[in-house]
Amino acid sequence: MTISNTVTLTAELDLPAYLFGITMLLIVMLVHGLLLLQIAKRYEVKSFLYLSEHKYSSVAVVFYISVLCLFLTHIFEIILWGISLRALNLLPNLGQSILFSGSTYTAMGFMDDLLPSGWKMLAIIIAFSGMFAFAWTASVMISMTKNFRQAYTRLHMQKLKLPAEVIERFK
Repeated sequence: MTISNTVTLTAELDLPAYLFGITMLLIVMLVHGLLLLQIAKRYEVKSFLYLSEHKYSSVAVVFYISVLCLFLTHIFEIILWGISLRALNLLPNLGQSILFSGSTYTAMGFMDDLLPSGWKMLAIIIAFSGMFAFAWTASVMISMTKNFRQAYTRLHMQKLKLPAEVIERFK
């Protein structure tokens, strides 16, 4: 096997895309995990405190701010993928790189595959990172809804003028 055959085989198998994609996938998941833990931790503490202080509307505000932060986490990750694609000169400009990353990360696929030969597998790896990130975010949001639902129900009980001891028993 000659050097040119090895280079051709490497390009045909998209090996650079695998190596770069797996590295970026790990970085994106690390960033995602750190941000999710911070958002979830802050939400849990704030919502618990607001529940104990009977500030039920404040729980809703903190919930929606946390959801916004989760959304911004995904936007940040799309931009991170876009910057990395542009840094390797895989796409002609940063705007197109970010748009392609977003299209792929969300698995919407509204853009053509613009990646050069030897890098096509990278689109699939970006899509997997988005699927992993969205699944992880969904699990965090599901756990966040417990306090949100509790605050909402307690607020409704207050509006119905139920006795405080009844409202406090609802967990």
